[in-house]
Parts: sequence; C-alpha cells; structure tokens
Amino acid sequence: MLCRTASDLLWMARHIERVDNCARLIDYAHRVALLPDRLEKGRALTESWGAALSALGLEEDYARRFGRLDEHSVLQYLIFDADNPSSIYACLHAARESGRAQRGAISAEMYEDLNSSWMRVRDLDWDQLNSEGLSQFLDWVKRRSAAFRGITLGTLVRDEAYTFLQLGTFLERADNSLRLLDMYFGETRQRPEQEARSAVEYYRLSALLQAISAFETYRKIYRDTVTPARVAELLVLRADMPRSLAACAAAIHRSVESLAGGRRLEVLRQCGALASELRYARMESLLAPGTSAFLKSVMARLYAISDRIFREFMLSTDVVSA
Repeated sequence: MLCRTASDLLWMARHIERVDNCARLIDYAHRVALLPDRLEKGRALTESWGAALSALGLEEDYARRFGRLDEHSVLQYLIFDADNPSSIYACLHAARESGRAQRGAISAEMYEDLNSSWMRVRDLDWDQLNSEGLSQFLDWVKRRSAAFRGITLGTLVRDEAYTFLQLGTFLERADNSLRLLDMYFGETRQRPEQEARSAVEYYRLSALLQAISAFETYRKIYRDTVTPARVAELLVLRADMPRSLAACAAAIHRSVESLAGGRRLEVLRQCGALASELRYARMESLLAPGTSAFLKSVMARLYAISDRIFREFMLSTDVVSA
C-alpha cells in the first residue's frame, strides 16, 4: 500500500472518530452547564465550556478569535467553524476528502455514507440546530459515526486498508478518553479514590458516563452507586469497555503488530508496553504520582506512538508492507 493511501485512511478514521468524540465532549459539557446556579453559584456554564476547550487544547485559539466565553460562541466554534480543525464541520469535511481521494481503497457504501453525512452538516445552520435541538443533533452525529464503523466492518475486506482504519479509530479514541478523564478529574482536582460527596459531583459523574454511552454498562458491572474510583477504573483498565484506555491500547497493539509483518519495530515495542501496563496494572499503582501526572504520561506516550507510526509506515516513499 502506498504511504499516501495509508495516511489518508488512518486520518479518515481519526476524523470520523473525532467527530464522534467531539459530540460526546459537547454532550458532557452541555449536561454540566445545565446545573442550577443555586448549586454551582453561576460557575457551571463558564467552567464546563472552558473545560471542554481546555481538554481539546483550543483555549488560546478560541480566546484569540472570540474573547468572551459563552455557550453560543463555543457551540459555533466546535460545530460549525471551518477554521477550527477539530470542529464537527471540519472533521467531516476532511474525512470525506480523504474518502474521495481513496475511493479505490474503501467500499462504495463507505464513501456514500461519508458523503451523505458531510452534505447534511454542510447544509446545517444555527437556526436549524436550535429548531432540532442540540441533544438530537449530537445523537445524530454519534449514530452517523457508528454507522460508518458498521459499514466498514460489514463491507471492507480485512486487508491493510482495514488495519489502518482500525488503527486510526483506536488512536483517536484513546486520545479522547484521556481528554474526558481530564475534564472531570482535572476540573474538580479530585483524585478517583475520593468519594463524590455531593449531588453535584454525582451528577457530573453520571453526565460523563451518559456522554460516552456507558451508564448502563457501569450499572451492569458495578451494580451500585456511581463513584469516581470506579468510573476511572471503567475508563482506564476495563478491557471489556470499548472506550477504555486498556481496550484502545490492545487494539492499537494488534493493528501495529499486523502492519509490522514480523519486523521488530520500536513502535511495536512501545505499543506492547503500553497495552501490557494497562492490562495488568492496578489503579492505585497507576495513580500513585497523581491523576494529572498519569494522564499527561499516557498522553505523551500516545503522541510518541503516533509519531513512530508516521515515521515507520508513512514517511517513506516505498510501499507499506504488512
């Protein structure tokens, strides 16, 4: 496979997953912003949207362009802004362009799905969003992302193209799981082993679970009240939770191992080390240096892995061998 094709496919998957993840992050921020002023003393609205921008690394760009922090401006920025590369609009456009460039490497159904999703968002405006409702739109975005992954699973042969799509999906999902964890634990500066001592904290945890479609999963596994420690465990160590760091790291390792084709690559060692650590570690040992230190450490390792993947499989002008 040509390196340009590999890059387009990986980024197509990353952009589709980023659309889904952006919708989930907006969902969480919106739920928290709905907390009554009497409970949050007027801070919920600004702090939730500020935390969302911070989690995406967009605080400075937003402040430079919009200045004042308010819900309307943040939603415009995260949904419609063509100049924001992380917006839903920009990511869908980028995914569609990658699909158009690589129509020979994907199925016709995949491209048709990408194109229809892009045209729907391209023609959407603020009045339509208000008329339909933010929650309904976010649910539509999640369903379209899930539909694309389902069509990929059901129509694409399990070759290099499929492997690069899987790799992009789980790299992006791991990145987003870290950002969502940082939104809660970074925002409250609360360690997971501490209990949620108020109705507000319980609501925030529940909102986080609902945003990632894991509230029912949590109830099925733990069967009791929602606690920070168990939410952290669910999103970090549970290999049977599809959005957990452990599940994503294992999927990344499998994809890179397949692409390596038996070669002893440094990127394969890094992926294996991260997957093994998350598979066998305990939360107390992972968080011993502090929650923030742990999240920053894993994020740095993911960046290093992404850089290595680029250098190993996409920088060369030769074909990628799997």
